[in-house]
Amino acid sequence: MDLGFWLPILVLSSSLITGLIIFFLKEESTGLRTVLNLLAAAFKVVAVHYMAFRLLVLDKAHEVSFSMGLGFDFVLRVDFLSLMFVSLSSNLWLVTTLYAVGYLEGSPNRSRFFGFFSLCVTASTGIALAGNLITFFIFYEFLTLVTYPLVVHRETRTALEAGRTYLWYTILGGSFLFVGVVWLQVIAGPLDFIDTGILEGLGSEHHRTLSIIFLLLIVGLGVKAALVPLHGWLPVAMVAPAPVSALLHAVAVVKAGAFGIVRVVFDVFGRDFAGFLGLLAPLAGAAALTIIFGSVRALYQTDLKKRLAYSTVSQVSYITIGAAVIAPFSTVGAIVHLVHQGVMKITLFFCAGNIAETLGLHKIRDIKGVARRMPVTAGLFTIAAFGMIGVPPLAGFISKWYLGIGGLDAGKDWILAVLVLSSILNSAYFLPVIHAMWFEHPDKEWKTLRPSRFEAPWTLLLPPLITAAAALLAGILAGWEWSPLGVAKQIAQGMGVYP
Repeated sequence: MDLGFWLPILVLSSSLITGLIIFFLKEESTGLRTVLNLLAAAFKVVAVHYMAFRLLVLDKAHEVSFSMGLGFDFVLRVDFLSLMFVSLSSNLWLVTTLYAVGYLEGSPNRSRFFGFFSLCVTASTGIALAGNLITFFIFYEFLTLVTYPLVVHRETRTALEAGRTYLWYTILGGSFLFVGVVWLQVIAGPLDFIDTGILEGLGSEHHRTLSIIFLLLIVGLGVKAALVPLHGWLPVAMVAPAPVSALLHAVAVVKAGAFGIVRVVFDVFGRDFAGFLGLLAPLAGAAALTIIFGSVRALYQTDLKKRLAYSTVSQVSYITIGAAVIAPFSTVGAIVHLVHQGVMKITLFFCAGNIAETLGLHKIRDIKGVARRMPVTAGLFTIAAFGMIGVPPLAGFISKWYLGIGGLDAGKDWILAVLVLSSILNSAYFLPVIHAMWFEHPDKEWKTLRPSRFEAPWTLLLPPLITAAAALLAGILAGWEWSPLGVAKQIAQGMGVYP
């Protein structure tokens, strides 16, 4: 056993061991808890980048595999797609940990929070590195269990109700996924992720059954991916602290669902075989409906975090619609939006959290003129919102460009129409917020809840500064070989779907 075996284990266990240790720390052990969190997060980033170097430059394989009995294998395997997701997860865990340290300063139950926070990242890492559908399912359900305590962290009545809603939705989705996975295992045997899929060789007598299983899997994954009408838990879960919302929307729960849909379409069914069975058109339709529905609902939200939540409902389905269209540019657009949506959305939630923690403002009507008091936060929010709208050269523009071109290449012009309509709606619910921040006068004097040398504590300012810069650079440097877009093209080439 060499580094190809141990590196995936080290990447996975860095957050797992840290989380377990933190549970046993006393509440007042602030310094030790902070050091452990940051060291573990930094270690994971270094380990993931070293793993990327070994795979991309040295062409070294990374795999961990052993039998769990009953014909099931536990498999961790690093391919280009898993590498992109685990890189996103590890980097955003580091900046979110720093943000959470500042955000929760002085609040109760921090050891419990950071313990489950680390376990949540462990689950996301496992989902990214899973080498087959069984291993993916294990970490997918683990994510449900370890995220619940974060949603109910404040222990208010609203938080507990949100937690119950979250559990009902995700357990129901997990049940559909479980039935689909077991049924598919019985028909097809080992469910390893293979670039071109594993089911095309099954006889035509299985096609009807495979269509039903595909529906079960998509419903199971669609709950976390917030596909309409399975999205109801997401806006309710906004009661969670801002670092949790940021992680849920950028990399953990919703992204796990979207990543799972990509795996099922490409690596289990195979995109061409799924298209042959007629499964992709309904999936693209569901994604289009979700894109428009989420944007329309966002228009009517008066709470800033809820508006961002419905924006997520809409934006995450860009990934699904890209996966459901048989065109090289669509595939690239879907893969790169895994990263682009993450850095843009986490910036927005960080900024919303800064405004709430510093000035106690949650409603959009109350943030008039907030840029006079918090210009950096308002500026970073503006960059990320423009990215979501699709303003060039920001990351969101790159995603929409590739998805739109892909739709035209596939002869599905309606996808371009959906993207244009979505951008108009994005403008309609983001621009009023930006206008209120920069150009309107505050109705009253604000009390500063957390006095600081800067407009907010540096631990709350640095993370959105980093992620907003990432959203900007991902667009400006899109032509670079190792930009998110460049890596997405390499992944699509590896799948054999991009020239």
